[in-house]
Amino acid sequence: MKITHHISQSKGKTLLSYEIIPPQKGYGIEDLYKNIDPLMEFNPSFIDVTTSREEYIYIEKAEGLMERRISRMRPGTLGICAALQYKYNVDTVPHVLCGGFTKEETEYLLVDCLYLGIDNIMALRGDPMKGEKYFEPSKGGNRYASDLVSQISDLGKGKFLDGEVSGTSTHNSFCIGVGGYPEKHLEAPSLLYDLNMLKKKVDLGADYIVTQMFMDNSKYFDFVNKAREIGIKVPIIPGIKPFAIKKHIKLLPQAFKIDIPEDLVNAVIQCKTNEAVRQVGIEWCIQQCKELLTFGVPALHFYTMGKSDNIQKVIREFF
Repeated sequence: MKITHHISQSKGKTLLSYEIIPPQKGYGIEDLYKNIDPLMEFNPSFIDVTTSREEYIYIEKAEGLMERRISRMRPGTLGICAALQYKYNVDTVPHVLCGGFTKEETEYLLVDCLYLGIDNIMALRGDPMKGEKYFEPSKGGNRYASDLVSQISDLGKGKFLDGEVSGTSTHNSFCIGVGGYPEKHLEAPSLLYDLNMLKKKVDLGADYIVTQMFMDNSKYFDFVNKAREIGIKVPIIPGIKPFAIKKHIKLLPQAFKIDIPEDLVNAVIQCKTNEAVRQVGIEWCIQQCKELLTFGVPALHFYTMGKSDNIQKVIREFF
């Protein structure tokens, strides 16, 4: 079922969803199941599975020489989506990136989604490769997320790269999700500019938005209000992650360019143990969720990052 159908059929009730990361290459899926199993009791409407782009690795050769190769350290997004659908009977959303994929490779992936009965796609530009300052698309790939949205939308209408295919049996309109940034994308010159780029993706066919994580709900509320003012009408789902370790005070602003509220910073600094930090994060997240539920968000989307125990404690307060 499409995400927008889940939302329309919820009759105003806030849904629940998760985002998970594939295991590193060489590891099995059982550890992933162990983290997901405790969360399934809350009946999520859908599960996102991230995609990692390629990166350079260095392999030591004879005489101390190093060989540089390109590798994808967390492959298997589509396989995991299919496995989760089969095991849990839940809708899954593979992340599809511009970076690291040609348009042709993207088309093949989308066709595989059709065969697997996957109705939803999260369309993202992706990050620059490690070691590169700016994002560069793959040769023959999409440069912007808006280009990717256009390709996905076209394929749903039967428009493939090598021509249009007639016959309704080949047509499938994907439900397309895109990312939103309540504190603006790090490369955007302003929040309004970023919102206008987001509106472009919606105008090209995006059906819903999932936001970057945030710790200050006022950022999300302002983002939604400004989005509505410029004509963005699709559902805007908040992305949530409980604060977990003291290092997050520095790591989260660096990695995701988000602000940490002063009250949360002070509470974490006063903690003497990791467990105390986790408890502060859980309590803060519970309060966040209470406010978001009152606001009437379409869903709460939890970034699990391979962990589930603290998220389980948060969700148990509401579902």
